[in-house]
Amino acid sequence: MDSADIGLAFLRIVIGLTMAAHGAQKAFGWWSGPGPDGWRRAVASMGFRPSGLWAAISTLAELIGGPLLGVGLFTPVAAAVLVGQCTVIIGQVHLPKGFWNRNSGYEFPLVLAAGAVAVALIGPGALSLDHLLGIAFDDAVRLGLVVIGALGGLAALMVPRVAARDEEAGSAP
Repeated sequence: MDSADIGLAFLRIVIGLTMAAHGAQKAFGWWSGPGPDGWRRAVASMGFRPSGLWAAISTLAELIGGPLLGVGLFTPVAAAVLVGQCTVIIGQVHLPKGFWNRNSGYEFPLVLAAGAVAVALIGPGALSLDHLLGIAFDDAVRLGLVVIGALGGLAALMVPRVAARDEEAGSAP
C-alpha cells in the first residue's frame, strides 16, 4: 500500500458517498430531497415514461452504485453505473444551463463522472474490497464498462425524446 492507494480510496469514498446521499434524497426524502413521490413527479416532468420505472432506476443507480464504488467492490461496474447516471443528469438537466454550478450547470455532475471514470480506469487500489477479495478486471474490460455506462446514459436520454415524439404523433389530426 502506498499514497496512491490512499488517494484512490479517498476519491472512491467521496464520490461514492456523494452519489449515495443523492440517492437517499430521492428514495427517502433525506436532506431536503424530493422523496420517492417527488422524484417520480420530477422524472415524469423530464419526459421519462414510465416515470416510476425511471425514477427507481436512477435512485438505485445512486443507492447501489455509490456504496459499491465507495468500498471498492466491483469497482468498474459501479463506476460505469454512476457514469451512466451522471450522463443522464448532465444531458437532461444541467447541460442547457451552461458549465458553472452556480447556475445549475453541469460542473458538479461532470466532476463526479470524471472521478468515477478515473477510478474505473486506474483501478480501486489496495484499500478496496476488490483487492481484498482478489477481484480484478482487465484494462480492456474496465474501459469497456466505462464506455457502456456512458452509452447507456446516452441511450436513456433518448427516452424523453421518443416519448415526446409519440405523444405528438398521437395528438396529430
